[in-house]
Amino acid sequence: MHINSFLKLVEIQTKVASIIPFLLGTFYTLYRFNTFNLKNFLLMLISLLCIDMATTAINNYQDYKKAIIKHGYGYESHNAIVRDKLSEKSVKIVVFILLSIATVFGFLLYLNTNIIVLLLGGLSFIIGILYSYGPIPISRTPFGEVFSGGFMGFFIPFIAVYIQVFDQGIITLGISEGVINIGFNLLELLYIVLISLPAVIGIGNIMLANNICDIDDDIQNNRYTLPIYIGKEKALKVFEISYYIGYLALLILIAWGVAPLICIITFGTYLILNRHIKLFYENQSKKETFVLAVKNFVIINTVLVISLALGVII
Repeated sequence: MHINSFLKLVEIQTKVASIIPFLLGTFYTLYRFNTFNLKNFLLMLISLLCIDMATTAINNYQDYKKAIIKHGYGYESHNAIVRDKLSEKSVKIVVFILLSIATVFGFLLYLNTNIIVLLLGGLSFIIGILYSYGPIPISRTPFGEVFSGGFMGFFIPFIAVYIQVFDQGIITLGISEGVINIGFNLLELLYIVLISLPAVIGIGNIMLANNICDIDDDIQNNRYTLPIYIGKEKALKVFEISYYIGYLALLILIAWGVAPLICIITFGTYLILNRHIKLFYENQSKKETFVLAVKNFVIINTVLVISLALGVII
């Protein structure tokens, strides 16, 4: 398989959806806890990228195998398997290699931390596979936005935080005389949820925008996504309002002193966001306006990551 075909198969440009939340969690940890473990950082980074690429490859393979409409931009141009005439065997080999690398580095990360990382990583691994594979992949249901946003937008930042401070009691798990004891620092968990919300919403809205653009094709391909259940108009409202919830979460953290005051520059992205929302309301096109949802996620969360990094420096 040629390198360009591989990069198209795994949609390498979409990996920002996992890297940005990873950096978000890392810089939040640096600011909040003033700690950084390079080894854990690199182990998670490699495992994360491989599982993300494998999931995307599986999703493209599933779309290729289950497609009823076999013409148009979404099939002939967007899917690397069709465009580059890739063999099913080569795609399966790539997926196997990526999953193997992700598993090995994930296990090494567990050995360097604790059982919580193994459990969370395993859960993320399973959800990543079920998202694109199985009798009814999650991506083909009304829960795609919740799982993609929740697991990529929250679980990635949370694990990125936890691998740095696994010994500081955010989550504890112990077994004594046959009794399992689990402890949670609810306040710190709440802070991580709030700092992750812009990423959760941004990623969820990428999925939502994609599904809004694909309503007609999805109906014919038996993909019963959220916009099909609630209708296009309500889906567009969810797309718009959810962004404001992310801003509100950040405002709360700044007011509480959990996030640095300089994070207020993130609110400067509102003008760009508002323009993109209006453009998407006017025209929902996979080829022309879907990218606006990706830009919204990248712009808001990149500025947030940069402001957290500046907060660390200052």
